Amino acid sequence: MSNALAGEHVDGEPGVSRREDPLARGAHLLFRIENVPFTRWHTKARVIMGSATFFDAFDALSLAFAMPVLVGLWHLSAKEIGVLIAAGYLGQLIGALVFGWCAEHFGRVRSAAVAVGLMSVMGVACAFTGNFHMLFLARFVQGIGVGGEVPVAAAYISELSQAHGRGRFFVLYELIFPLGLLGAAQAGAFVVPRFGWECMFLVGAIPGLLVALLIARLPESPRWLVGKNRCDEAERIIEGIEASTPRRDLDAVRDRSEIEARLASLRQGARRHGKATWKELFSPVYRGRTLGVWLLWAAAYFVANGINNWLPSLYKTVYHLPLQESLRLASMSNVLSVLAVLGCAFLIDRVGRRRWAMACFLISGALLLGLGALATGSPWSLMVLGSSAYAVMGTVTVMLYLYTPEIYPTRMRAIGTGVATSWLRAASAAAPAIVGIVLTGYGIGAVFLMFALATMVGLGAASRMIETTNRALEEISP
Repeated sequence: MSNALAGEHVDGEPGVSRREDPLARGAHLLFRIENVPFTRWHTKARVIMGSATFFDAFDALSLAFAMPVLVGLWHLSAKEIGVLIAAGYLGQLIGALVFGWCAEHFGRVRSAAVAVGLMSVMGVACAFTGNFHMLFLARFVQGIGVGGEVPVAAAYISELSQAHGRGRFFVLYELIFPLGLLGAAQAGAFVVPRFGWECMFLVGAIPGLLVALLIARLPESPRWLVGKNRCDEAERIIEGIEASTPRRDLDAVRDRSEIEARLASLRQGARRHGKATWKELFSPVYRGRTLGVWLLWAAAYFVANGINNWLPSLYKTVYHLPLQESLRLASMSNVLSVLAVLGCAFLIDRVGRRRWAMACFLISGALLLGLGALATGSPWSLMVLGSSAYAVMGTVTVMLYLYTPEIYPTRMRAIGTGVATSWLRAASAAAPAIVGIVLTGYGIGAVFLMFALATMVGLGAASRMIETTNRALEEISP
């Protein structure tokens, strides 16, 4: 801390004295993050972390496109298909909890790099399994890495973002996830029939090892460093952000009184930084947010991953389409999803998080109700209605990665996001297994009526969301 005279202001900003305590310094550093527009510095971090998210999505879906081959090769029943798909999500549940804790204690970058490394190594291992039980085990351990990377990456990208335009910046980053699903779908349709199911896992795993090394070289989150009272390290990183552009974004701080109000809010947030605990998720301030967002994650992913993981097998086993056509039709749902998420990126800051989620649950529910009535007919009803419902719900799954880190403070952002995403893992593990049971006992129409019911649960939770659009993270979560 400088020995300048009391009352001297840092960088000419009002209300921040060089003689003030570290909390005031931390508040000023957070203010500086908010005052720099998005630059190539942010884009580089987004691309590298996004590359991990791409292969995370690729690895998560790779089994779905290997499954039609494994069904015949290993003579799998519908229940065994569901259990094998669920294995990865069970691992992801554990990974989300473990790596969320690690990210709060050891940093976002280090935790993300280890998670991606584990995910990629076990992806290679999946290719060399030769039976149901070994693949179940390999997918379970791989899921720990997959589940750990996504919430940590979401917290990291949120903490680099300023309030103005954060929705578009973040959703464009999250667009890489449906692109990863699309890549897996297109690769699956091409690779599996020609080179075998084993190559499907290698295509996703080997590049992930390089991505893990690139992540390890990223700068740590300045907000996390401020929360740990490592202000010198945070300031060096912020200086690098500021040096990447001469511009400053004054849209959110137009006059002196507004600057002082923003600094007061940031300073209050800095004072409350401390050791993250699980208990605070259920404190009076955060209890409602926590329970609501858990329901949102569970409902959205029960529908989205339940549909996406079963589509290739449904086309082949229910509608008796050839393997290559089954894979091609299933891949189209991911094309629609990418287009829907791209639209979300440019509209989410205008529409708002709450209204977007409510509209998507309503639309997806209506499509699934129609599919429940028509599913026993042509496979094209599944193609049109099922793929559209999945694409609409896919925008909610992406939006939740934006919304969840926003509703928690830095000291518990990774834990809060990790615990919330553990519900998506639980729902994603349950959905494939439940689909297998319902499909066997009640038919395909009942499967989609079940999904429609889940959207109604999500709609109820969405109606109680708080609006976070264009608000600083420290203002949303004290």
